[in-house]
Amino acid sequence: MTLPTQLVLRAFLEEPTEELYGLEVCARAQLASGTIHPILARLESVGWLVSRWEEADPHEQGRPRRRYYRLSPDGVVSARAALARATAGRNALGALRPGLAGGTG
Repeated sequence: MTLPTQLVLRAFLEEPTEELYGLEVCARAQLASGTIHPILARLESVGWLVSRWEEADPHEQGRPRRRYYRLSPDGVVSARAALARATAGRNALGALRPGLAGGTG
């Protein structure tokens, strides 16, 4: 799992039931829009995220319509498990290769 995907998942796991639109995900994950939108699409395609378009009229709002995303119930469980595996893998790499990935040396 890529670091940007991990950052996006962590952004959603801060408040697992909260809906976020793209720019909110960008801000929380500290990633560019061009990076997060393919990740959001991929996570939605595997069922970890669900999305909906807001009802607001873009002309009245003076901005484009927003697409809101949130973790699905299975997505919460899967995201936590995937992040735990990623963290364990990073820790194992650090132990195997001192001086890299946060290891000592």
